[in-house]
Amino acid sequence: MSKQSTYKLSGAVSLIVRSIRGIEMDYTKGNLRRAIIILAIPMILEMSMESVFALVDLFFVGHLPNSTHTIQTVSLTESILSIIYSIAFGISMAATAIVARRVGEKNKDEAAHSAMQTIWLAIFVAIIISVLGFVFAADILRVLGAEQETITMGSTYTKIMMLSSIVIMMLFLINGIFRGAGNASMAMKSLWLANVCNIILCPVFIRGFGPVPAFGLNGAAMATVTGRAVGVCYQLYHLFKGNATIKIVRRHLNIDWSIIKSVLNIASPATLQFIISSGSWIVLSRLVAETGHSVGSAGYQTAIRVVIFFILPAWGLSNATATLVGQNLGANQPERAEQSVYETAKFNGIFMGIVSLIFLFGAYPIISFFTYDEDIKTIAVQALRIMASGYIFYGIGMVMGNAFNGAGDTWTPTWISLVCFWFFQIPLAYTLTLYSKLGLEGVFVSVPVAETLVAIVAWYFFKKGKWKKKVV
Repeated sequence: MSKQSTYKLSGAVSLIVRSIRGIEMDYTKGNLRRAIIILAIPMILEMSMESVFALVDLFFVGHLPNSTHTIQTVSLTESILSIIYSIAFGISMAATAIVARRVGEKNKDEAAHSAMQTIWLAIFVAIIISVLGFVFAADILRVLGAEQETITMGSTYTKIMMLSSIVIMMLFLINGIFRGAGNASMAMKSLWLANVCNIILCPVFIRGFGPVPAFGLNGAAMATVTGRAVGVCYQLYHLFKGNATIKIVRRHLNIDWSIIKSVLNIASPATLQFIISSGSWIVLSRLVAETGHSVGSAGYQTAIRVVIFFILPAWGLSNATATLVGQNLGANQPERAEQSVYETAKFNGIFMGIVSLIFLFGAYPIISFFTYDEDIKTIAVQALRIMASGYIFYGIGMVMGNAFNGAGDTWTPTWISLVCFWFFQIPLAYTLTLYSKLGLEGVFVSVPVAETLVAIVAWYFFKKGKWKKKVV
């Protein structure tokens, strides 16, 4: 290896290490690709860890007796939790946009004050959701198409997970605050810590160990909630007591209704945006449960969990776009903000292209890791391969959506999601599934077709450039 190649390799390794450790950097100037890498690596690792929660639970419960019903319980509960994720994403996106804009303006004190207002808002919303979710847990599973045996077996699991709403909200929100400040490493570390705890506690609580009894399916919920709670405690320490870029002190604790109103103006459409998207997945899940019954549902949900595992890292990469757009608009540099979107879209498209090849040729061994049931495997492999065909467009669409969100223009991607998912994808899925020979394949086909449409429409509106003039 030449000295020049060695120098380049050493520089790349050093950049990766600095990114993971977390360095304070001004993202409004300097090399743009370097800024994307510094932000994107911890964001990719962060979102990878968020997807691991569901996969770890799925792995352990998939090897319990009556795995068809345990898998369906975890998967359907995760589907309804996606509504909570949507609300958390919406508020965290507002936090990212506002904090990034204030940091870009070099006003860190106001950034910290705004961050605290988003926390107050999230706490209030989470309390309401927790109470409703606990009371109506069995009804939630029933509405999603679960069989009676699944409801009987899984309602306690769903109650525990719904009660953890405040932990889920805080984990997403505070990481959004850190990302807006450009401190992506802190967000990554909190989720790594939460996942390590979950991975250790899952087999302990599910199968039992020493004095700890075997809680079975409910143990998976207990482990996940505990792991996330540990991650939130870590976040709060660094937000209030640590040396983070954004540090909340006593004067920031006062409720400021004017800022909360500003947060709501951004968070409401952002939340609606994610609810529209996740809600369409819930409708598709019900369609699969009704037509493919418990085996079809278990196969589809297994494939979805694997898809999410790879989509979330791409979402992490696209999160870098939101930070860069927000901070550079705050610094009055719209051209640099636009260029960051093009660069990130290119990286994300390449990444998702590689993932699509992995799924096309390695679907069977990947699915076999999560279940022994051959009927479930057959459906899951088929779903995985079909949905993988649109992965490149998924990646580009994510970046475009986060570009709008980072600018505070949360309405544009909301309308795009509404039209493409509810007025196009869902009717297409029902038509192909119920009125053609495709059957369940019709649901699978509707996913890449709709995601491709999202990418094309989002690119069109991005090129029009109205997002550059958004005031936050």
